[in-house]
Parts: sequence; C-alpha cells; structure tokens
Amino acid sequence: MEYTELKPGTFIIVDGQPAVVLEYDFVRMQQRKPVVKTKIKNLITGSVSEKSWQPSDDIEEAEIEKMPSKFLYQHRGEYWFSEISSPQNRFNLKEESLGSIKNFLKPNLEITALKFDDKIFNIEIPVKADFKVTEAPPALKGNTAQGGTKTVIIETGAKVNTPLFINEGDIIRVNTGNGEYVERVEKK
Repeated sequence: MEYTELKPGTFIIVDGQPAVVLEYDFVRMQQRKPVVKTKIKNLITGSVSEKSWQPSDDIEEAEIEKMPSKFLYQHRGEYWFSEISSPQNRFNLKEESLGSIKNFLKPNLEITALKFDDKIFNIEIPVKADFKVTEAPPALKGNTAQGGTKTVIIETGAKVNTPLFINEGDIIRVNTGNGEYVERVEKK
C-alpha cells in the first residue's frame, strides 16, 4: 500500500506485528521529499510509537479478522470468551493484554475478538455500555443542585465519577474508552 493511504484506523504490519494507525500527518517541506508522520499502536503489546514514512517505503496491510463474541467470566488473571455463532468455541486472554478495558467486562457483554494469523490477540468492546451501580456514597441534602461529582463503584468493580444524584442500584451508561459517565439509564 502507498504511504499516503495510512489514514487513522488502518491496520498495517510493523516489524512483523499488527498495528493500527492512530494519527496521520502529511508533511511537505521545501527542497525535501514529502513525508507522512504517523502515530501507531502495536496491537499485540499495546505500545504507541511515532513513525515517519517516505514514498519508497514498503507498507504491508494487516489482515485483521473481526469475530463477534461475548465475555463469559474471569478467573485467576485469565478472561474467557466464546464465539457468538458457536458458543462451544471458547478462548481466553491474559489480563495484561486487555489493558484498561478489563474494567468494563461483565458477563454476556458482546465484544469483537480481533484475529491476526489465526490467533486472537485482543478484543474491542462497545464504546458505551450500561452498568449497575453497586456502591455510591449518599448525596448531601442541598448539594445536588450545584452539579458536583462523586465516585461510585459499578458492577465490574471499576470506579466512575458521576453526578451527585446517582445512587446505589441505578443503571448508568459509561464511555468504555475513557471511563467517563455518560447518562443515567434507569433509576432504581
């Protein structure tokens, strides 16, 4: 593929491993060849690095297969999943490979498994998901109109900053990418 095709979201192979382009910047300086500067994320290790590309570079597109799956359970640092189309096909991933998304995995959550060279290396979870609040400190009377925040604990054990009116038992929608509260879905 050409160096000008490295748009954000493109899967490529860098040093034999799959990576995704996060940022793309086409730079043309006087008296020099044009260059594409990218920020890429290694999909195996999760590390992010910067790399410049020139017209002469050979760039190989990575064939990433996406497989609809669901989360089953976690046991001793291993997270177990099954394919939606054939639930008997199960696979697991180590806690280290999941990063912060493990904080938002709950049983039966539908996810997308990512495969490279017939090996599942990571997952994608929905951008927004609903969770039950299991612990919430009480809001002080008269303190809810100012729009302050408090930290609650959701059913997965993750901590989320929410408005003061959120109570234990409420269902809230959370942005799984940044861990921020979006809205209350259901009041207890």
